Amino acid sequence: MPENVNRQWVLKSRPDGMPTETDFDLAESPIPGPEFGQVLVKSLWNSLDPYMRGRISSSPIGGGIESEAVGRVMESKLDGFKPGDIVRGRIGWQEYGLLDVTSAYAVNPDYGPISTSVGVLGMPGLTAYFGLLDVCEPKPGDTVVVSSASGAVGAVVGQIAKIGGCRVVAIAGSDEKVAYCVDELGFDVGINYKTEDVSEALGKAAPNGVDCYFDNVGGPITEAVMEHLAMYSRTVICGRISEYNEGEPSMGPRILRYLHSTRSRIQGFTVNQYPSQFEDGRAQLARWVKSGEIKYREDIVEGFENSPKAFIGQLGGANFGKLLIKMSDE
Repeated sequence: MPENVNRQWVLKSRPDGMPTETDFDLAESPIPGPEFGQVLVKSLWNSLDPYMRGRISSSPIGGGIESEAVGRVMESKLDGFKPGDIVRGRIGWQEYGLLDVTSAYAVNPDYGPISTSVGVLGMPGLTAYFGLLDVCEPKPGDTVVVSSASGAVGAVVGQIAKIGGCRVVAIAGSDEKVAYCVDELGFDVGINYKTEDVSEALGKAAPNGVDCYFDNVGGPITEAVMEHLAMYSRTVICGRISEYNEGEPSMGPRILRYLHSTRSRIQGFTVNQYPSQFEDGRAQLARWVKSGEIKYREDIVEGFENSPKAFIGQLGGANFGKLLIKMSDE
């Protein structure tokens, strides 16, 4: 590849339903130079996350694909940053990007491998931390159900719940993922939603009802959980991966009867509600990771050119753990 070339994935056509690789185009342009107040960053690890499907629906044709990445500063015209520093920010699906004082965040190397800054110590980990502790408000002895439990968010949710003395039920999409949650992460029970009747299995796994439900998927799984809510339960709506490719919502107001009869609370949530508390949350997560109380798994895809294929696979549940594109050697 010629020097001074930046490769970037752009949106070629807006997907109707599940994206295909033909919806994306690999474009080339000169590597941009930073202006005053900016840093040029070479991406090392790019984070792929399901929420990006919604962003693609409103992205301009020919525009870049939004994502967070961690990389190395190559050139700096921003006070406080120098070449060689490791930073994270919304670089997007490209090999080089410009960040400024509002979007460049230094990565603390003492916390762990730099890839964790966009995983267990980044947006997914913080989503689990604040969504569970601040919105779900679990108490010792509560039964916590987590959908997409082996994923980047769900795996951390369940482990924090276990640290807090809860009984945790994992819902995942394969026997291997269920076994990972139970045998490696220490969840109490696992349900394979592809081979089991979720409602029936929950009746056995949570005979006294579900006190906290951390919802990452929406759709039929969430409807099944609603049938087993305990009195005064709390549900966090964090993600809707089962519905991201649908034109119309699949779930209607029929769940309201369960919320009404159990006096339960359901609340939407995004991690961007807590920017002032990010560093405190990150520090606590790092302590749990170092102590071994929180384990994490990364699903690493080599090669920037494989980004669309990996992202599409994620929407279908192909990934196992935090999905990362390895852009370059550190």
